Amino acid sequence: MEKHREPRRPDVTTLDLVGGVEARELRLHDPDDRWAAEYETHRRRILDALAGHDVDVEHIGSTSVPGLAAKPIIDIVVVVDDITAEEDYLDALLAAGYELRVREPGHRMVRTPARDVHVHVYERGATAVDDYLLLRDHLRTDVDDRDLYERTKRALLTRRWEDMNAYADAKTDVIVAIKGRARAARGR
Repeated sequence: MEKHREPRRPDVTTLDLVGGVEARELRLHDPDDRWAAEYETHRRRILDALAGHDVDVEHIGSTSVPGLAAKPIIDIVVVVDDITAEEDYLDALLAAGYELRVREPGHRMVRTPARDVHVHVYERGATAVDDYLLLRDHLRTDVDDRDLYERTKRALLTRRWEDMNAYADAKTDVIVAIKGRARAARGR
């Protein structure tokens, strides 16, 4: 028997950056084996909070790449069936101790109060998730691109950033180039 599904709700139409723009001192840390353990702790916390829901949880970002210097912020992606059904995931994540930071079309982000873990929520099939995993997996295996990415981050962090999002945007060209090489390598 086919499960009845309610018509899809429209998603939010604008960016809601809870708390506004934040200036933050950004520093790269040498690779740390504890990042993987910290991810596992939060993965379990997320899965416990979302028990009963079909979700995928992955470690993304620089802390997910052994040997890569990173800001000591664990980035996690959670894939849900319907991003607009916030009652299926958002309340549970907030109850698990995360705080809402971003609500925008197709994406929600919660984080720890200490700002050391960012949990990005996307809907199943979102291109962003594939891109995160493509970049992570490529950087794990391609030393040259991993070194290029680290050099780029180090160069950018010699500047002061009034907003972490501006720093992230400044890496875009290099990330796009690396993902292009990763797609080409995947096709071989």
